[in-house]
Amino acid sequence: MATNLVDPPQEGTTQRFPTLPDHLEKNLVKVFKLLSDETRLRIMLYLAQEEELFVTALCERLNQSQPAVSHHLALLRDAGLIEARRDGKHNFYSICRTHFHAIMAELFNSFNDPNENIIRIDNFVLTQDLS
Repeated sequence: MATNLVDPPQEGTTQRFPTLPDHLEKNLVKVFKLLSDETRLRIMLYLAQEEELFVTALCERLNQSQPAVSHHLALLRDAGLIEARRDGKHNFYSICRTHFHAIMAELFNSFNDPNENIIRIDNFVLTQDLS
């Protein structure tokens, strides 16, 4: 069972840390490890901006070889973060929005007070779009 975030502890007290379901924690660790690599993060950002790109376009933007970019794409695809579509000679890549949104929604809901639509993490506030 997930624990909600609490106010920062008063001096001399201990802070409770939120817990996540094991499957979510493992999935998030995998995702954040993948995105901690600059090239993979840039790939995700380019795909978020352009909706869909083929390998050659990513190679040009990243200034990297096709084998290097393909390696990063394979890791992202294996994690379910991106998907590929073949059209003729080109593989087009896009963010797998369903999977990515599901991960983020589950993370959000793990910390969310069921009576509110906000998460407060220290001084950062995230709001959930309820529409």
